[in-house]
Amino acid sequence: MANCNPLRSPSSALSEVNLGPSANPHAKPTDFDFLAVIGKGTYGKVLLAKLKADNKFYAVKVLQKKVILKKKEQKNIMAERNVLLKSLKHPFLVGLHYSFQTPEKLYFVLDYVNGGEIFFHLQRERCFLEPRARFYAAEVASAIGYLHSLNIVYRDLKPENILLDSQGHVVLTDFGLCKEGVEPETTTSTFCGTPEYLAPEILRKEPYDRTVDWWCLGAVLYEMIYSLPPFYSRDMSELYDGILHKPLPLPPGKSDAVCSLLQGLLQKDQHCRLGAIDDFLEIKNHVFFSPINWDDLYHKRITPPYYPNVKGPADTQHIDPEFTREMVPNSVGRTPELNASTSSNSAFNGFSYVCGEEDSFL
Repeated sequence: MANCNPLRSPSSALSEVNLGPSANPHAKPTDFDFLAVIGKGTYGKVLLAKLKADNKFYAVKVLQKKVILKKKEQKNIMAERNVLLKSLKHPFLVGLHYSFQTPEKLYFVLDYVNGGEIFFHLQRERCFLEPRARFYAAEVASAIGYLHSLNIVYRDLKPENILLDSQGHVVLTDFGLCKEGVEPETTTSTFCGTPEYLAPEILRKEPYDRTVDWWCLGAVLYEMIYSLPPFYSRDMSELYDGILHKPLPLPPGKSDAVCSLLQGLLQKDQHCRLGAIDDFLEIKNHVFFSPINWDDLYHKRITPPYYPNVKGPADTQHIDPEFTREMVPNSVGRTPELNASTSSNSAFNGFSYVCGEEDSFL
């Protein structure tokens, strides 16, 4: 029991994290029944939970302080918290209800969004028709534009991080790679992101700006239209060579409008990329989005092109069964002990994870 006092342990720097306005000092793990694992990774787990007080369902992200400290990720975790606090005002960004902590762990209580990842639906359907792709791209662009208005660069847009809610609207998640304080004329330089969606300037390890997000939007739209990301190859060197040097392949059969948008977003020179001058306004005004009434879109007055047919607030039919089969009902406020020996990617409700250390929530 040498480390029973967290103030004397190596993780003392995280023993009392300042959770800011989201902190709920009265909350505790035993407030919840933890029902299922819906994501797991290097820093912890994401769990479907029911709040005992009102029987409402939430996604609870549970992070181990000692792992965060070991990997020196305190700033990233707090940046994610900051973005979650700010994103409550936008309809297409996941909402944080509150956060709390124990001596060993951080808990983020978020919306449970169960219409499935865009990645899940693309795997099932291969690609989308242009009107459906346009709707999702418009809602994502609206969310990215809002983050940019707060001087936040998202940096990890991919189909795994785009969820659908129960009505079929987009919910953008996973703010772990967000960078705050990037004003319109400034740059940053951290090498981060997901290989298939990296902008050329990141690969070149050059300073980059918020236009990296518009490159990623182009890559996601391309995948929705053509079923694979642009320049895709299982060989990483070929993938990177394509992103850096090869012309954008545009197989026939698609409209001139979508091809024009893809060419604008996937422009290798960030200074010539669509969005380089007027940011979101340039995307809104592109001819591909001319059928979109942006005010109606923001207020969810446009009927989504696909209805997920969610059967209730605890429905997990669109969640990766690798996690949901680990369901461990309990009523004593203890989260299940899990074996994280598998190696896979999963994103759910804000967390795109590569499985890491096993940890116990007992």
